[in-house]
Amino acid sequence: MLRMDALDQRIISHLVTDARASYAEIGSDVGLSAPAVKRRVDKLLDQGVLQGFTAVVDPEALGWGTEAFVEVHCHGNVPARRIRSGLEPLPEVVAAYTVSGQADAIVHLRAADIHHLEEAMERLREVDFVSRTVSTVVLSRLLERQPQPD
Repeated sequence: MLRMDALDQRIISHLVTDARASYAEIGSDVGLSAPAVKRRVDKLLDQGVLQGFTAVVDPEALGWGTEAFVEVHCHGNVPARRIRSGLEPLPEVVAAYTVSGQADAIVHLRAADIHHLEEAMERLREVDFVSRTVSTVVLSRLLERQPQPD
């Protein structure tokens, strides 16, 4: 089990808000020296609590502003690793999840436009284990947030 104390949680909150903040800035906020913050961040990375640092880019700025969530229903009992390997070659798949309920997986697709989205969904349906799909096209994003520690 991963162990975090209140200082770790405050450091993570600061990084979620501004991952470009210096260790000195974070330390000033949480009451630690910059080297102490670095040691804690390194520990959180080693433990897998922090999984990396990345730039968050608006998909529309990259020309991929059309998106859909697709229920994937498989022929028979298909292991999760096989579903993953069948979806990985499709560049429009930005996320995929195994789920409870009638669908075997939910796939998040992004595309340049509705025509591109249709082509991506056709390729998804051609994956050998897919029996059918149920698609929901996103009209607008109402809320999207990163999880924050308590």
